[in-house]
Amino acid sequence: CRNGHTLCSTCKTRVQNRCPTCRQELGDIRCLALEKVAESLELPCKYFSLGCPEIFPYYSKVKHETICNFRPYNCPYAGSECSVTGDIPYLVAHLRDDHKVDMHSGCTFNHRYVKSNPREVENATWMLTVFHCFGQYFCLHFEAFQLGMAPVYMAFLRFMGDEMEARNYSYSLEVGGYGRKLTWEGTPRSVRDSHRKVRDSHDGLIIQRNMALFFSGGDRKELKLRVTGRIWKEQQNPDGGACIPNLCS
Repeated sequence: CRNGHTLCSTCKTRVQNRCPTCRQELGDIRCLALEKVAESLELPCKYFSLGCPEIFPYYSKVKHETICNFRPYNCPYAGSECSVTGDIPYLVAHLRDDHKVDMHSGCTFNHRYVKSNPREVENATWMLTVFHCFGQYFCLHFEAFQLGMAPVYMAFLRFMGDEMEARNYSYSLEVGGYGRKLTWEGTPRSVRDSHRKVRDSHDGLIIQRNMALFFSGGDRKELKLRVTGRIWKEQQNPDGGACIPNLCS
């Protein structure tokens, strides 16, 4: 304030713009001396209790915390706007107990998706399945949504961990029937990327409705898709430097 009393920006909004010491109206006067003091402080990351060992000057600390690898993850469930955050073990238990998500062990999968009225897409999220393999957790999403004017079905995999770790793995998806098949192979996206971001980037197996109904057979009035796939870990070849797949049984 004009009398030299100092207050941080957070507290300023809580005192209705009045100095709590002299009751003078607060202006927008910067206290350069205290700003210099703040710049000289070194503080631990606010996620130190979650394992981050870093210490930063005040202003660098704020920037680091937006990308800290130890920051909590958002719940990967896409069927509702879930606000739960936590580490991976906590979120796995949350998905199992609160969202009743199917949990599977192993690196191969074979799922059948059935829908009585395939014309009802309306951005419907159908299923999330969690797989545990290589000591890690993966989320398999399958859903229907509008792509332009056409309804499509999409399957994709997300890794429950950071992007750098996700690059150590690859996966494939396959859907087909009646002598035809579609395949997709790629790297799982980290759950740091939101479900919508992955979906809208079309980073997965996309099946047009006409092709999906062809795979379903019958009178084309009911969707019956069987999606198979596997997950493998890329290992560095000590001789040539190239990655070689490590398949789990």
